[in-house]
Formats: sequence, C-alpha cells, structure tokens
Amino acid sequence: MSSNNVSLSKAELATAISLTAGVTAIGILLFQKLFSKGKGVKPKVNQELQKDNPKVVHAFDIEDLGDKAVYCRCWRSKKFPYCDGAHAKHNQETGDNVGPLIIKRKEA
Repeated sequence: MSSNNVSLSKAELATAISLTAGVTAIGILLFQKLFSKGKGVKPKVNQELQKDNPKVVHAFDIEDLGDKAVYCRCWRSKKFPYCDGAHAKHNQETGDNVGPLIIKRKEA
C-alpha cells in the first residue's frame, strides 16, 4: 500500500481554505438566486387586514367626514382604515417614511 504524503505550507493551506469558502459562498448565492421560491416576489404591504377580501376598499362621503379625518397608509393601524400612529414604529423598524393621509375642510 502506497501513501502519498503531501505537505502544504501555512500560506498554501490558507489559500486553499479561502478558495474553497469563496467557491462555496458563490455556489450558495447562485443557488438561492436561481432556485429560490421567493424569486422576484416583493413583500406585501397588507400583512393581516381583511385578508379574506380580494381587494380592500373603503369609501366615505365627504359630507360625513367632519372637520378632519386621518387615514392609515402603512396598513399597520389597529383602527384601520383610520390612523393610530402605527406608522411611527413601522418607519423606525424599516427605514420607511410613510405617514397618514389627512383630509380636512378648508378654513373659511
């Protein structure tokens, strides 16, 4: 039985390990890019509200609004469709800049 003793210097061993790690990382990234189920899928804005409806729509008569109405645009409000300030936490967590829709009567 013959045995081949290969002796690598520390530099050669470090290079071999680095190359192996690099090739493995590139392979993983390519696999995720090409075969990922979420490929091209953007996150949904509406995470939980009225998910049983095919489309969430609200309509209000302008006469019924009073002097001012504040509506949610981040989809995180517990009082949806009205704003409860949940956008502040959403913006802090995500770096977003969404705020409410404010409708008010013009002062005469």
